[in-house]
Amino acid sequence: MTWTWKLEDADGNALETPDSDLGSQGDAESWLGERWRDFADQGAAAAILVEDGRTVYRMELSPAEES
Repeated sequence: MTWTWKLEDADGNALETPDSDLGSQGDAESWLGERWRDFADQGAAAAILVEDGRTVYRMELSPAEES
């Protein structure tokens, strides 16, 4: 199994995503967890987790509001 991420901007356009062929869902989630803020700073609004070509889930990359 190969787990990868796809990044999209706010309009749903695909962005260039660094190689992220990972061996498990946990590895993929950790990989994104370490990098999502950088991706958001570069214009990514969403990340889509893909397993062997099948979309597993989509998540928004907006930070929580500060109180």
